[in-house]
Amino acid sequence: MIKKPDRKVLRAKRHRRVRKKIAGTAQRPRLNVFRSLNHIYAQIIDDEQGTTLISASSLSPELRGQLSRGGNKEAAEAVGRLVAQKALEKGIRQVVFDRAGYLYHGRVKALAEAAREAGLEF
Repeated sequence: MIKKPDRKVLRAKRHRRVRKKIAGTAQRPRLNVFRSLNHIYAQIIDDEQGTTLISASSLSPELRGQLSRGGNKEAAEAVGRLVAQKALEKGIRQVVFDRAGYLYHGRVKALAEAAREAGLEF
């Protein structure tokens, strides 16, 4: 019997393939998204320096008490707005979007569109 590859393994392969082409610079850092079953996380990363400039998640203190759950579209939208707000405060307007091998659908799409509406360009 042939064993099917695990979804996590396939996502990791897609992410590695995409990361060969996408890199964040100081002028245009990378907006990375990670989603777990219960939460969603976003980071703005400068790959040249190897540093995380900004991070936000459904566990962030700014969002504590506002979200009923951390793993739904509403939480993703709130995280997208928060990461965009933090980026604009630091003077970052343009980013490269890294969906980390996830489909551009559901929570990932909600986070991206909320970040765009809040003023990030990608």
